[in-house]
Amino acid sequence: MIRSSIVCVTLLVAGAVSIARADVEYSMPDKKAPAARPATAAAAPPAAAAPAPAPIIADKPGMAPPVVPGKPAAAAPAPAAATPAVTTATWWGHAAWIIQTPGGATIAIDPWLDNPFAPKIEQPKVLDAILVTHGHGDHVGNTAELAKKTGAKVITSFELASLIGAANSEGMNIGGTAVVKDATIHLVEALHSGGFGQDKTGPKFGGPAMGFVIEIPKGPVIYHAGDTDVFAGMTLIAERYHPTVALLPIGGHFTMDPTGAALAAKMLKVKTVVPMHFGTFPILKGTPDELTAALKKQKVSAKVVEFRSGISQPLTLK
Repeated sequence: MIRSSIVCVTLLVAGAVSIARADVEYSMPDKKAPAARPATAAAAPPAAAAPAPAPIIADKPGMAPPVVPGKPAAAAPAPAAATPAVTTATWWGHAAWIIQTPGGATIAIDPWLDNPFAPKIEQPKVLDAILVTHGHGDHVGNTAELAKKTGAKVITSFELASLIGAANSEGMNIGGTAVVKDATIHLVEALHSGGFGQDKTGPKFGGPAMGFVIEIPKGPVIYHAGDTDVFAGMTLIAERYHPTVALLPIGGHFTMDPTGAALAAKMLKVKTVVPMHFGTFPILKGTPDELTAALKKQKVSAKVVEFRSGISQPLTLK
């Protein structure tokens, strides 16, 4: 009886312990090992973000192109050269000039642009024509390189055109006429020599020395005399072309002096005289003041207009 009771107690205690353990295991969360990741050769880089759509920015006339994020800025178009309302002239020292007309023609004459009186400014990048009066180096000057850089047509004597060798050239002679936009250019005589270059055999024959008359509608008629003394044919230039402005050499020695230039102004019947080809070298002694005095002495009504190197000034009919 006693043994039976002991066995029953033992069975009851064992059952209670089993129930208690089952309760504890049920109440604990299920702890599982993390799932193993498949092995890879290398970690894949993160995917690149899609680029943002380019903004739509309208172009506006007269403004620089818009800047779009992520793209290099487009270069702004070069501004077009302003066309003067009147004919203007820029003296580059010595006998070198840049003429601009209302019709958009830009014309260089005897472009020795690195002479001692030349302005310290950028040389012209746009030219329509280059006029060369004769073959001496102080008048041919930078013609070949300017013609190559700008594509301008070189207008000069037939012989000198071939010696300069510009790709775009028109060899002509005294009496010829060329048209450049609104400018009509006449080749006239001059009293001077015209050798080109200086090598062991001496200068080459560069054709006759010449002057140029430039007619501009509703504008001045410009006479660039080149290198010359006063000569009787100036009366014929006056009768035929009626120049209003004369660019005259006054230095002497190689050309006429102020007294000769005053007589030339009288024969040409011009309203305005612009002195040039003076003071570049000590031997060119004539001065604008001497020209003014000579005009007064000879009772010539033409006025003297002095230019400063590098400064553009209008050329008017008055």
